[in-house]
Amino acid sequence: MLLQRTKITFFYAAVWAFVVIVMFPFFWQINTSLKPPDQLYKMPPDWLPSPVYFGSYISTFTKHPFTIYLENSLIVATATTLYSIVMGALCAYAVARLQFRGKKLILMLVLSVSMFPAISILSPLYILLRDFNLLNTFEGLILPYTTHGLPLTIWILASFFKDIPAELEESARIDGTSRLGAFWRVIIPLAAPGMFTTAILVFIGAWNEFLFAFSFMSKDIMRTVPVGIAMFPGEHDIPWGDISAASVIVTLPLIVMVLLFQRRIISGLTSGAVKG
Repeated sequence: MLLQRTKITFFYAAVWAFVVIVMFPFFWQINTSLKPPDQLYKMPPDWLPSPVYFGSYISTFTKHPFTIYLENSLIVATATTLYSIVMGALCAYAVARLQFRGKKLILMLVLSVSMFPAISILSPLYILLRDFNLLNTFEGLILPYTTHGLPLTIWILASFFKDIPAELEESARIDGTSRLGAFWRVIIPLAAPGMFTTAILVFIGAWNEFLFAFSFMSKDIMRTVPVGIAMFPGEHDIPWGDISAASVIVTLPLIVMVLLFQRRIISGLTSGAVKG
C-alpha cells in the first residue's frame, strides 16, 4: 500500500514538474510583457512586474501594423482550414469507401508529402509562385499550406470514415439519396468530432507557420503574425516588451480554444487512433 502511494506521489510530482517546465516560457513572456521598460534589462530579473505596465500592449498596436498582421493570419489560416477540410474529406471518403488500384500507393505518397522538410521544397515553390504571380498574395500561402494540411486531414478522416458502418450509408441510398447526399447527410455528421479535431490542428499549423510566410510575403502589408513579430526589432533597438506582448496576444486565443474544446480534441484524436 505504501509503495503504491509512493508511486502515485512520484507520478503526480513528475507531471507537475513537466507542466511547470513547459509553461515557464509562456509565463516569462507574460511577465516580460507587463514590465515597465526600465525593468526589462534588470539583473537579477524580477519574477513579477512592479508596477504592472500595459504600455507594451498599446505600443504593439500603435507602433506596428499589428492589426493587419492579425487579419492576414486569420484569412490565410481560415482559408487553409476550410480548403483542407473540404478537399480532404472527399479524398478521405474515397480512400475509406471506394475500391480502386493504387490506393495504398496514394496513401503512401500523401504521407511522404507530409514528411518533406519545408526547407527542401522552398526553392521550387518560390519559383513556381513567382512564375504564376502569386508572391505577396494570400493564394501564394494558402496553396503551399495545404500541402501539409491535406495529408493530415486525409489520414485522420479516413480512419473515421472506415469505422462508420456502411449499412447507414446504404440505407440512405435505398431511401433515394444519392451517394454524395449520403456522404453529406450521414457520413459527415457522424465524423464531426474527427473533422473538428482536424480543423483545429490545421488552423494552428497555418497560424504558426513562419518559413513560407517569411519567404513568399516580402510586402509589409501582406505579412502574417509570426513574420510581423520577427520584424519588430529596429536597427538599434529590440523592443522586448512589444515582442512579448504581441506573442501573448497571438498565443492566448489558441490556448483558450484548445482549453474550451479539449474534450472534443482528445475524443477526436483517440477515436481516430482506435479506429485506424
